[in-house]
Amino acid sequence: MPADLVQRLRAPRPTVSVEFFPPKTPEATSLMLAEAAQLRPLGIDLASITYGAGGSTRAATLDAGRELVALGYGVIGHLTCVGHSRAELEALVDQYAAAGFSGILALRGDPPRGATGFTPHPEGLSHASELVALVRARLGSRLAVGVAGFPEGHPDSPSPEEDLRWFAHKVRAGADFVTTQLFFDNADYLRGVAAARAAGVDAPIIPGILPVRTLRQVRNFCALSKARLPRELESRLEACGEDEAAQLAVGLDWAEAQIAGLLAAGAPGVHLYIVNRSDTARELLGRLRARGALPA
Repeated sequence: MPADLVQRLRAPRPTVSVEFFPPKTPEATSLMLAEAAQLRPLGIDLASITYGAGGSTRAATLDAGRELVALGYGVIGHLTCVGHSRAELEALVDQYAAAGFSGILALRGDPPRGATGFTPHPEGLSHASELVALVRARLGSRLAVGVAGFPEGHPDSPSPEEDLRWFAHKVRAGADFVTTQLFFDNADYLRGVAAARAAGVDAPIIPGILPVRTLRQVRNFCALSKARLPRELESRLEACGEDEAAQLAVGLDWAEAQIAGLLAAGAPGVHLYIVNRSDTARELLGRLRARGALPA
């Protein structure tokens, strides 16, 4: 599967991936799997499953990932350096492989809630590039390895030049693909891809898109991720007042135009942040196929 996955990401046909977060209760797990089952026949290539800071969702990430594998998904498990020793990370990498995952998204990870900055475990890793190297040393090419991209620049980077240097370094450590943080202005992605290519990065860079459900939701996401909310999108959402159905319609229109533009510009696919809901992905896939932006 990993070799097939890498070939799929580099194929001319755009890939579609969706992101789930590990449920906290049995009821939430059942709901997530029901949503995943609805999406599976619609041509979804991959599903990723997130990982809580310091291993707070370790068991849930593995359990949910196994269930997604059983549904037929190629699963990319997120893994972070936060709070883990090297030995713990090696054990987790082995568990991901044993669970049938197709790949790992190797992340430094955000500091735990309330912390002012990232502090590595005394026996752990400080950078995503080190985690990429650890996965490669542990498993070779048995699993595909991805890293995160930041179209607007990593929040911790002191300059665009430094950001690009570290980004290229972690890809060269052995990454097969890049999945970006959410963004709302295609110019940021296209500028970042051009800079990466000029720096010698040739891995597929998959744009991450959040179909906005409500103004409150997108403001929260932007506050957490440090992504920029364009004033035009914010104004359209504000004009809806308290009508959340109208806000969702605005969000879907924006995401559709954004994805169609990205694919037309040569993006290798799209990664959808669906917050464990299938409705936005189903709607967007239908629209994009109807307009010919995605193959049937």
